[in-house]
Amino acid sequence: MTRILIADDHDIVRDGLRALLETRTGWTVVAEARNGQEALELATATRPDVIILDYAMPVMNGVEVTRQLRARRLRAEVLVFTMHDDDGVIREALQAGVRGYLLKADARSHLVEAVETLARHEAYISGKVSGALLDAVLDGRPHEGSPLTARERTIVQLIAEGRTNKEICPILRIGIKTVETHRASALKKLGVRTTADLIRYAIRNRMIDV
Repeated sequence: MTRILIADDHDIVRDGLRALLETRTGWTVVAEARNGQEALELATATRPDVIILDYAMPVMNGVEVTRQLRARRLRAEVLVFTMHDDDGVIREALQAGVRGYLLKADARSHLVEAVETLARHEAYISGKVSGALLDAVLDGRPHEGSPLTARERTIVQLIAEGRTNKEICPILRIGIKTVETHRASALKKLGVRTTADLIRYAIRNRMIDV
């Protein structure tokens, strides 16, 4: 039996994925989540074999969820399911521990294959992922993309969603001083001064849905 968790903030996407996945004998969707925090909680409770995560989810994006899953030593394989095919997002996902990456445009023809591959604990990557990019990720070479660290990007996303520093603390399991340090670092790296500037950055870089 392959146990699957689906996390996407759009009901129609989750419904479509469930309908497609449950046509397969021996596969069952054990939980559905509408945001990243809910996905993390449900994964901890249900222990699925494969987790399908939208990248751009409220509260936590798919990469931050993956990072926290790995920190909790959950062994589920993660398939990031997204519209984003730029190198920066792909790199961030792979470095967080994602072993599956599927573009939403490819879902109808490749989703079943992706889940089957991950259920065998093998990597599955689709989209515009070049061999050179994969080599760079594995070698740890720097990427000339966002100046922010993954944690700074998560905090910027949460700020753009309207979360206060105090509200961010329990979500990421960090203290208020750490949140403030990351926020200040993000402001400095981006050369901006205000929360409104961070929100504009998040919108431009597709970190939140508008």
